Formats: sequence, C-alpha cells, structure tokens
Amino acid sequence: MGVASKVDEDHLMKLKVFNGREEFPSSNIWHTMVALGIWLGAIHFVALLVLFSLLFLSPSKALLVFGLLVIFMFLPIDDRSRLGRKLSRYICRHACSYFPVTLHVEDMEAFDPSRAYVFGYEPHSVLPIGVVALADLTGFMPLPKIKVLASSAVFYTPFLRHIWTWLGLTPATKRNFVSLLGAGYSCIIVPGGVRETFLMECHSEVAFIKSRKGFVRIAMEMGCPLVPVFCYGQSNVYKWWKPGGKLYLQFSRAIKFTPVFFWGIFGSPLPFQDPMHVVVGRPIEFKKASKPTMEEVNEVHGKFVEALRDLFERHKAQVGHADLELKIL
Repeated sequence: MGVASKVDEDHLMKLKVFNGREEFPSSNIWHTMVALGIWLGAIHFVALLVLFSLLFLSPSKALLVFGLLVIFMFLPIDDRSRLGRKLSRYICRHACSYFPVTLHVEDMEAFDPSRAYVFGYEPHSVLPIGVVALADLTGFMPLPKIKVLASSAVFYTPFLRHIWTWLGLTPATKRNFVSLLGAGYSCIIVPGGVRETFLMECHSEVAFIKSRKGFVRIAMEMGCPLVPVFCYGQSNVYKWWKPGGKLYLQFSRAIKFTPVFFWGIFGSPLPFQDPMHVVVGRPIEFKKASKPTMEEVNEVHGKFVEALRDLFERHKAQVGHADLELKIL
C-alpha cells in the first residue's frame, strides 16, 4: 500500500496542468465569438451560401458563386503565412479560454523537444476540437513542431481548408505522416477516424482502435514514441444527429468524412461552453524497426490500447466524469 501511495505521489508531482482561462486571462466574449466563428463556422457558412444561391440567386449568379467556391477548393495555401499563423494563434488562445480547455500532462519531462512523437488522440466526437490544447501555437506542450492529421475531405472545403491548414492540420495520408515524422514534426492522429464518428454514442465514449494498427506500424518504422491522449467533455460541446445503416457507412468511407448534423448554442455552430480536459499520458518507448513483423506491431498496439484505457480510468473522476464509460471497439 505504501509503494502504491508513493507512486501516486510521484505521478502528482510530475503532473503539469494548464487551464486555458487562467493562461489567457485577457480573452473576452467578443474576441471568443469571433475566434470560434472563424474556426468552427466555416462549414455552416459554406452550406448557407450554397443554399442561399440555389434559392435566391439567378442561375447565372449562382454559377458564379459555385465557381468561386471551386476556386477556393484548389487555391494554393501558404501554411507558413504570417497573417494565417497570427489568426490561428488568436483562435487557439481564445478557444482554450472559452470552454475552457485544460491540458493535463502526466510527465512533461518525458518529452524531448528534439524528438518527434505520435499522439493517438481519442475520442473523435463530432469534431476533435480539444486538439487545440496540443497545438504548437497554443504553447502548452514543449514541442516546437506539431501537426494534426485530419480527413482529406477537410482540405476540399472552401475557407475551412485555409483556416485549418494555418492551425497546423494536414491531410491524413501515409505519405504525409511519414514525411512529417521524418522532418521532426510530432503528429496527432485520431485512430478511429470516420468509423468512430459513425459509432459514437450520446452517453458513453467510443474508441474504435482495436483494428487500427497502421499508425503504430509507422511510428515503429520511424522510431517515434506513441503517446495516448484522451479528451473528456469534448462529446458534450455539440448536440448531434446522424443516420445509421450500412449504406451511410459506405458513403462516409467513400467521401472520407462522416456527415453529421450538429449544432451548438441556439442551433448555431457556436459550441456549448462545457469544460474540456485533455489528458496526455507518458510516451510509450520501443525499438525502431524498419520492417516490424505483425507480432511486433500487435505487441506495441496492445500496449497503446491498455495505456489509453488506463489513462481514461485513472483521470476520469479527477476531471468530473467519474461515471463515464469508455467502449474500446
């Protein structure tokens, strides 16, 4: 019993906590509304623009609007744009303050700023917006280069693709993943992806990771430690509805995106102001293997799944979600 207490005490000593509202006290409601509107309102804006064009504009003007949207779908983006990065820093800080988002890092000293890590972030929820706590522009993590791997569909959505690229998101392709790790970028990935959004439930959390082993293999090939991450409260910031059935799942897979009807305050894209707690576990170390066997991948994947489950159970009561259940599928 004494040994267990000493271990718990050691864990508490190493735990580092950043509360967004305390870290960014200058944030106010007006700046927050603007920041969240730019960040999360782009999807709704495009949908309303298309609907308005179809209902109220002449065919020629509607075609002009659609043509402009197509141009914005393929317009090159400078991900290092000074204006874009400044806007993104503005979004990160005011978003963290709004909910607020609190980041709990179990062992900050375990992270080496000169190394790249693979963060396995759960759950996906409607949108994995808790990742804002891990963004390099937020400045909580001691890692200077961080990218978030997201569905390719995001990068064909006008306006949204610009904002999210500046925020540090990039298409979730194997080529991008390997290239970024090789360049020293830590990568955040939501292993469950599209399928997890299809399976999400209202009163419990779902992590669709038992069959998701590709990110583990790439981490092993690149010699980058795996880091389990769980966000509590993220699933409460939006109300949502989605259809079910096999056809819906096949359609979601085909477009690499799960269409979900979601809404926040007064039916708007502004999320409900529910606190979020993002907990970062300790890195899982392993030997680099240029061609890991399936058995080796399964072993490391099993360690990651157990680490995620343990992380969830260990912290849920401390952050106010004692009765929450996690289903690992």
